[in-house]
Amino acid sequence: MTTQHTPNAAELLALARDVLNIEAQAIQAVAGRLDDSFIAAHQLMLGCQGRVVVAGMGKSGHVGRKLAATLASTGTPAFFMHPAEAAHGDLGMITADDIVLALSNSGESDELVTLLPAIKRKGARMIAMTGNPDSTLGQAADIHLNARVEKEACPLNLAPTASTTAALALGDALAVCLLEARGFGRDDFALSHPGGSLGRRLLVHVRDVMRQGDELPMVKQTASVRDALFEITRKGLGMTAVVDDHGKLQGIFTDGDLRRAMDRELDLKAVDIAQLMTRNPKTIAAHKLAAEAVQLMEQAKVYVVLVLDEGKLVGALRMHDLLRAGVV
Repeated sequence: MTTQHTPNAAELLALARDVLNIEAQAIQAVAGRLDDSFIAAHQLMLGCQGRVVVAGMGKSGHVGRKLAATLASTGTPAFFMHPAEAAHGDLGMITADDIVLALSNSGESDELVTLLPAIKRKGARMIAMTGNPDSTLGQAADIHLNARVEKEACPLNLAPTASTTAALALGDALAVCLLEARGFGRDDFALSHPGGSLGRRLLVHVRDVMRQGDELPMVKQTASVRDALFEITRKGLGMTAVVDDHGKLQGIFTDGDLRRAMDRELDLKAVDIAQLMTRNPKTIAAHKLAAEAVQLMEQAKVYVVLVLDEGKLVGALRMHDLLRAGVV
């Protein structure tokens, strides 16, 4: 029976640093071994007419799931297949156009080795990522990627730690190189992540969130202050756009303009809105990204901008609308 030892703070920090150093060294070692096999794997996956089917058991399976998700979200169609389930019917998901990326540190995972004959008969190509090129998987694969590590970060050298980190990093290297080769850009990434903050920043345009139609406060430049205040109150944006007889934007009248007029002790009944409005208000085109509107508002220190489409006033956008849309 082992005696329990509770490490003190210094011992805990020392152990944590050892783990991080061992795993960092493992990644560096894999980087130093990169050769033509990596290029071949990259080219094979880049030219894949089907999908990349990632498979692995245990901790390698967890890494495989993450790798499949990374590939899929960066332009390489991929999914994870559990080897045990594959032996009971899921192997039907694989076609001759697919590429199987098999992960196993030992290269001798029984569940994966059992699948080799069926994968070969289906005509799918295979890339093996193992820590042993001479293993069954390493020898059976069309391409082998060496993810060998000298030791695990676990003090017992048993729990998969450095080996899974190395495999994960090597998989990420493949995914990023494929991303670059495909010319996968920010807009493509956003389309794969419509629910995330990046997706919202890159997919939501001003026209998608602006106030328009009956919600757009607007008066003519000959309107009275009373009419302008009524429009502001009715539309609830704290401002109104001011246009000429042809609908061309002339300015904006806000709560702030009203306060400044009152400070000047002007006779509000005797002046029209054109004398009180702010000329050359901040505007943005309807096709611009909503994120660009955020930047404009922050730089100009305004809470609302008017929206133009080919020079015509079509909407108004305030910071609250952008917050509600999740762009900010």
